[in-house]
Amino acid sequence: MSQEPTNEISEEKGSGQAKRILLVDDDYEIVESMRVALEALGYGVLVARDGNQGLALAEREDPDLLILDMMMPKRSGFLVLEKLRRTRRVPVRIIMITANEGNRHKAYAEMLGVDDYIRKPFPMDRLLDSVNRLLS
Repeated sequence: MSQEPTNEISEEKGSGQAKRILLVDDDYEIVESMRVALEALGYGVLVARDGNQGLALAEREDPDLLILDMMMPKRSGFLVLEKLRRTRRVPVRIIMITANEGNRHKAYAEMLGVDDYIRKPFPMDRLLDSVNRLLS
């Protein structure tokens, strides 16, 4: 029975609906807020709590979009991003979120090809607008 949602998501994925999003962030409250908002819009949501887990899930599950925190335990968002850019033939869409105010980090993330860069705290509408734009 646990297979049914997966099959349903993959069938809908072909029709442009129920896209899968991988949230990679160690902040429980932020992850839960994003998860609830994204699932309410019909997205399938996967969650990783650190960079290593995020990288493994990204490689195994091939999500349509990653929402990636910059500062995390075990492997930073930058290291996850660098590895994904080196190893994936088709680049995955990535939104990087961070509490870091530095423009140098933003410039580096953009150089690595992030599709959007959002500073915490952010209004949920800002994130959802970006997700909808990238996945439409």
